[in-house]
Amino acid sequence: MAKRAMDLVNEAKQNVENLTPEQVAAEVENADAVLVDLREPQERATTGVIPGATSAPRGMLEFYADPSLPYHKAEFERDRRIILHCASGGRSALAAKTLQDMGYTNVAHLDGGINAWQESGRPTEPAQEG
Repeated sequence: MAKRAMDLVNEAKQNVENLTPEQVAAEVENADAVLVDLREPQERATTGVIPGATSAPRGMLEFYADPSLPYHKAEFERDRRIILHCASGGRSALAAKTLQDMGYTNVAHLDGGINAWQESGRPTEPAQEG
């Protein structure tokens, strides 16, 4: 039987570190982690962003994370603490699993995404797309 998208998300969540907004805020506040926003620019413009988050739309993640490619972003270092987030936690769970498959060992995701972040009363700011 073929797997559905949510089957893949649920499997990913069983194999990656799922963080609460409070846990993410503590890690980012202590500058121990880089927070990566996987949402598309239009989502970021509509909903706002978590202060300090780096934009890496989901469709480019593997290319940004691969140091052998010209698209590689310095934020993606294999031994660095990387926390991913999206709108509700599905894309970020899948992306965290993908980074693990690429050899990243210190990766997690914000379970519930920016929706959970905002529901917990955490701050957002307008997106500054370049």
